[in-house]
Amino acid sequence: MSEPHDIDGVLVQWGDRLFYPGNRIVKTKPQPKLSALAARQRAAVIRERIEATVVRRAPQVMVKVTGGGRGMKAIAAHFRYISKNGRLEIEDERGETMRGKESLHELADDWRFGGSLIEDTSSRREAFNIMLSMPRGIDAASVQWAAREFAKAELADHKFVMVLHDHQANPHVHISVRAESKHGRRLNPRKTDLHRWRETFAAKLQDRGIEAEATRQATRGATRNHPDLWLVKAAEDGRLQRPRAAHRRGAAAMESRREARRAWQALAQALSKSAFAGDRKLAASIAAFTRDQTTERDAAMGRANPRHVPQPQSSPERGRSR
Repeated sequence: MSEPHDIDGVLVQWGDRLFYPGNRIVKTKPQPKLSALAARQRAAVIRERIEATVVRRAPQVMVKVTGGGRGMKAIAAHFRYISKNGRLEIEDERGETMRGKESLHELADDWRFGGSLIEDTSSRREAFNIMLSMPRGIDAASVQWAAREFAKAELADHKFVMVLHDHQANPHVHISVRAESKHGRRLNPRKTDLHRWRETFAAKLQDRGIEAEATRQATRGATRNHPDLWLVKAAEDGRLQRPRAAHRRGAAAMESRREARRAWQALAQALSKSAFAGDRKLAASIAAFTRDQTTERDAAMGRANPRHVPQPQSSPERGRSR
């Protein structure tokens, strides 16, 4: 059996790669090693993330930038779309709510003149449209509360409006945020920002007592290529000539999945050698999870012979399902 501190070290090393890829920043100076206490605490966080992902299969949050307005005409059109032409309640960054077509006109004027002038059409993106979503069955009021807290934390100093959609299968909130902040700084969301936004949204849901995770697709073994909202609308209108591939098959996506498999294997091997039965049980759960995900991925991508994923050899509970 391995020493606890050795296992904790592996959990921190590979768990960070798996769950916090943005933390892996290359620096010229060597980073200080974690103290024994800090390593134990960090390893406990990794164990919790593993259990939430492979044992409880916690619901995954979705945060997507679905587009953005290049000018006030496009922004106002999105206000009408998310509010169902004023029938649904809109809430702004001050917590004030509004309804009706007249309120939409007033809101558009406030955005047009509330900072640098936004012309009817612009060569640059003057607003970003964000959608925060949870699976069917999650309390819509909690999703709305978490979205509001997310916006306060991540979109501070920007004008934004949000609308809850709870009339469809899964509760979701549309947020439109003005690209220019009150201090003149412009929002420019990147991939690392999106991952942080998912983590923030998940944390706010957890604060509300809702179990939620923000695990990357590669970590979950998922391949689904979720289309942007404009692609969905274009397909519905028959304007899309080349549909987007349903699954991610590019070199970068494949490498991310290979890296995730290596991390899962390293974590399972370390936990399977632990003196603690809970760790060994967690290793067996990882084995079952990777088997399930590999089978589902290969079936979704149309492969006849699923790739074998090595399982931990020394776990006494190897092969036992959840």
